[in-house]
Amino acid sequence: MRIACPWCGPRPLSEFTYGGDAAKTRPKAPEAAGLETWMDYVYLRKNPAGRHREYWHHGSGCRCWLIVTRDTVTHEIEHVALAAPQMREGKK
Repeated sequence: MRIACPWCGPRPLSEFTYGGDAAKTRPKAPEAAGLETWMDYVYLRKNPAGRHREYWHHGSGCRCWLIVTRDTVTHEIEHVALAAPQMREGKK
């Protein structure tokens, strides 16, 4: 599998580290969220078959965090974007 980094171009998977599910959202009121809510957010993960959004870190390249939309069955990558594009504006 190759991931097309927006800054470095297509790179081998060995340059990236999986960072988890990009579809999960942090509890809106963290201080008010109960233990069960935090257990769900931190530990419970779905294992979807098909299209899924994931965080990937390009540690052996530009060191950016990316959101990769890929099919978990075929590993075909549909879209790659910077997780925080404002962090790279004006750089490189």
